[in-house]
Amino acid sequence: METGSDPIAEVLRAALDGPWGHVREKAREHLDDERLYGDPYLDFHAARARVLEQMRLVSQFGWAEKGFRVENGGGGDPGAAVTALEMLAYTDLSLWVKCGVQWGLFGGAVENLGTARHKDYIAQLLPLDLLGCFAMTETGHGSDVANLETTATYDPATREFVIHSPTPSARKDYIGGAAEHARVAAVFAQLITEGKSQGVHCFVVPIRDDQGNDLPGVTTSDCGLKGGLPGVDNGRILFDQVRIPRENLLNRYADVAEDGTYSSEIENPSRRFFTTLGTLVRGRVSVGGAAAAGARVALSIAVRYAEKRRQFADPDTGEETVLLDYRSHQRRLLPLVARSYALAFAQNDLVRRMHLVQTGQDLDPAAQRALEKRAAGFKVAQTRHATRAIQECREACGGAGYLTENRLVTLKADTDVFTTFEGDNVVLTQLVAKELLTAYADEVRDLDALGWVRFAATMTRDVVRDRTGVRQLIQRLRDRSDQSVDDGDLSRRSVQLQLFADREDYLVRTAAHRLRARAAETNPFEAFNNAQDHILAAGAAHIDRLVLEAFIEGLAGIDNPEARALAEDVCDLFVYTTIEENQAWFIMHRFMSVERAKAVRRGVNELVDRLRPNALTLIEGLGVPEKMLHAVIVE
Repeated sequence: METGSDPIAEVLRAALDGPWGHVREKAREHLDDERLYGDPYLDFHAARARVLEQMRLVSQFGWAEKGFRVENGGGGDPGAAVTALEMLAYTDLSLWVKCGVQWGLFGGAVENLGTARHKDYIAQLLPLDLLGCFAMTETGHGSDVANLETTATYDPATREFVIHSPTPSARKDYIGGAAEHARVAAVFAQLITEGKSQGVHCFVVPIRDDQGNDLPGVTTSDCGLKGGLPGVDNGRILFDQVRIPRENLLNRYADVAEDGTYSSEIENPSRRFFTTLGTLVRGRVSVGGAAAAGARVALSIAVRYAEKRRQFADPDTGEETVLLDYRSHQRRLLPLVARSYALAFAQNDLVRRMHLVQTGQDLDPAAQRALEKRAAGFKVAQTRHATRAIQECREACGGAGYLTENRLVTLKADTDVFTTFEGDNVVLTQLVAKELLTAYADEVRDLDALGWVRFAATMTRDVVRDRTGVRQLIQRLRDRSDQSVDDGDLSRRSVQLQLFADREDYLVRTAAHRLRARAAETNPFEAFNNAQDHILAAGAAHIDRLVLEAFIEGLAGIDNPEARALAEDVCDLFVYTTIEENQAWFIMHRFMSVERAKAVRRGVNELVDRLRPNALTLIEGLGVPEKMLHAVIVE
C-alpha cells in the first residue's frame, strides 16, 4: 500500500485486484525495482539485450512456474500466473511480451499440446535454459490459421518429419524471439502422412545452435524496427526440408505411429483443430489484460497531471483553473476511468473462468468454447480501450504528453499492435458474433458458410434471453429494487442491463434474418459478406453486455458503503457513456426517444461532475502505485 493512501481507494483497489489480489500485492513489491523499467533511449539492439536480462530477473520471482501443472514442476495455478505477469505491463511492455512468448505461448504450447515425452522441454524453458518462440503466423496467413502453408511431411523410412516452407508466403513472420534469442520454435504446420494432410498440428523445431547460428535448412531474419516494443526481437523463419524426430510432434490430441499411421481421439478434423487452438486461450486472456493495464498507467498519469496543471484564469477570482475542473476535461478522462473499472472486473471474471477450466474444476464441455468466445470479446474491448484511452491521455497532457520522459507516447507505441496480437480485432468480433449465431444448437458448430446461413434462417426467438443467464440477472436486480420504480428509469441496474440485452438481441436476430434474405438471392459467401457490418455490430453489443454484467457482479463484492456508492456512480458513468456513444442506433431503432437520449447526455454531465472530487481516489483504486508511473510530470 502507498503511504497515506485513501482508505476508500484501498477498498476499490482490493475489489479490482480480484481473486488473486495477494498475487498483485506481492507483484507490486517485486516491481519496485528500477532494473525492470524500460529505457526509451536505447537503440533496439540494446533494448533487446536489456529485456533478456530483465527476463532473467523475473524468472527468479516464481511467477512463470505458477502457470504450469504440478506434474511438470509448476504450481498448478494458471490464474495466478496470468495475474502476476499482467503486472509487468506497469513496467515495460517489451518485457511483458518477451515473457509472454517464452512462458505463455512457447511454454503453453509445449505443455498444453504435448505429453510426458516433452516434459524435459518445460524443465529447461522455465529457468530460461532454453529460449523458444511461437511460430504460427505466416506472411500469407495470420488469423486464418487453418490454411497455414508450412508443411510437416512424415518420412517413415527415417521416422522423421520434414518441415518445409513451400512458398514465400509460407514464411513464419513477426515471430517474437525469432530474430535473435530463440533456439527452438513451436511450429504450426500442415501434418502430411501417407499422402494425406491431417490439418494443422504443432511441432518442436530447433532453429539455432548454442552460438546463435541458424541450423541447416533454417533461415532466420530480423523484422527490424517496429512502431513500438523495441525490446522484442521479432523475426522471420523459412524452412528448407528440415528434419526433426517423430517425437517432436506435440501429440496430446493426435499422433503418428512409426509406420506413418495417423490417429486421434477426436475424429472430426474441425473439432480437433479448434480443440488444439482452444487450449492456447491463455495468450488471448493475457493480451487483453496487459492492454488494459497499459491504459490504467496512462490514465493514472493523465488524471494526476490534470489535478495539478492550471490553464486560463477564472474571471471571477483571477486564479488559473485546474485542468480537471473543466467539463471538457472531465468528459475526456473520467468515462475512460469508468471503462477501466468495468474492464478490470471483466478481466477478473475471465481469469477466474479460465482458471476453473484449465485446472479441471469446470468440466462442462461447453465451458471451454464459452471461455474462448469471452476471451476473444474481452480482448477486443480491452485493446480498443487501450488505444483510445492512451491517445486521449496523450492529448489531454498537451505538449508534456508528447515527451518520451512522460511515458504516454511509449505506451501508445507499445500497445498499438495489441489490437492485432492474438487475433485481429475485427476477426475476433466476427468470431464472437458467429458463436452467438451458432451456439444455440450443437449440430451446427462445424457447418460451413452454407450451413451457417441455413441455420440462421431458423432463428426467430429472443436468443439472448433464451440462451444466457441475463433474464435471471435482470429479474434478480429487479427483486432487489423498489418495484414501484418506472421500468424506464435508467438509474436502475435492471433497466440498464435490459437495454444492453435488447440491443444485443435485436442485432443478433436481425443479422440472422438478413442472412436468410440474402441467401435466397446469392451464394453463402456473398450472403455473409453482405451482412458482415451487421454481424460485427451484434458482436460488439454482446461484448458490451458481458462487460456490464461483470461490472454489476463486481459491485456486489464491495461491502464498504462509501466505496460501494462511489463504484455505483462509476458503473452508471460506464453505462451512460456507452449508451451515449450508441444513441443514434437506439433512437433509429426506437429503443430510446430523443428526449430520453438528451437525458442520457445530461446524466453523463451530472456523473462526471459528481465524480470530479473523487478523481484521485478512483485513480488510486486502479492499482498503479504512483512511484511506478515513472513520468516526470507527476513526480
